[in-house]
Amino acid sequence: MGGQEARHAVLMGDPSFFSIKGGANPHTRTFWGRRKRVSRKKAITQWHQLARSLIGLGVEVFVLPPVKEQPGLVYPANAGFLTRIQEEIPIREKTFYLSNLISTRAGEKPYYKDFIKQLGFKTQELSYRFEGEADFFPVGDRYIFTYGVIEAQRFIFQWAIPPYRRVYGFRSDKEVLAELSLIAERDKIIPLRLINEAFYHGDTLLCSFGPNRELLLAYLPALEPNSQAILREIMGDKLVELEPEDAWLYAANSFQVAYGDQRYLIMPEGVSPGLLSRIKERGVIPVLVDVSEFWKKGGGSVKCMIGDLGYLVNGENTMAEKFRYQRSYRNLFLLPTAIETHLPLLG
Repeated sequence: MGGQEARHAVLMGDPSFFSIKGGANPHTRTFWGRRKRVSRKKAITQWHQLARSLIGLGVEVFVLPPVKEQPGLVYPANAGFLTRIQEEIPIREKTFYLSNLISTRAGEKPYYKDFIKQLGFKTQELSYRFEGEADFFPVGDRYIFTYGVIEAQRFIFQWAIPPYRRVYGFRSDKEVLAELSLIAERDKIIPLRLINEAFYHGDTLLCSFGPNRELLLAYLPALEPNSQAILREIMGDKLVELEPEDAWLYAANSFQVAYGDQRYLIMPEGVSPGLLSRIKERGVIPVLVDVSEFWKKGGGSVKCMIGDLGYLVNGENTMAEKFRYQRSYRNLFLLPTAIETHLPLLG
């Protein structure tokens, strides 16, 4: 690496136009099926708290500009994915695999593609419906791939109150597994089928953490029984099962960072003391951040708002490096002399 420091980098989407556009998951709609309205002021405050928490833990945050017609850009975990990042690989040799998003968010893809390329990555497209690292992510030396039945989102009649219900379906098609197997070794991919539409991405019920991300937070009832059995067999005592109170708060929608020799797990505020203790027992320190405006109304929590770009090294003196400087949160929102080390609430 030529003596250059490798820095963990992530992508976040500016929330200036955050709203509920498509109402594409159960959290975005009221009991009567109407789309919820967000407090944009509150959401922006929470977004900055999350970004500064990341920066306080040594993470570089690149900010995707807002687009009024594409409010879902605030959830860039759906942009795509990188395979495991090795620090010695130059950024220009890294390939970012782009997602094929649900129709109400399909317009986001060109913005992700352009931004990722300007950061210095190569990009590659996939053929099937697939929503990136939200459904495909490492655990130890393996990958988890989550999928479910793809449905046309719609209201259907029922003999109940209300007299209709919303069909949401899931986001990644099982057929994309063949393509993923060309990118990662097929025998190292664990396919799991989702069955609860409230947990519509794998990262809403599963979270890998620990020194090598070998531990797994999991809410098993959101998986079909055979997938539950497979996960129990493979993970063994590395499985940390979530109670419903934590699972429905999206405790699994968390993000681990390393700072010095310590691992931190950034989690949504409100998770139970019992879960915090179980995480600490495994040598990881929880950091709690309030992202309730995004979760309660958008169905996305901490991890949904973070696209993982792995470890990047500056010093290449390229146009991409200039772009990274311009789109760095530090340079967009913080004075160089007043960068905060901002850890909100340690669990």
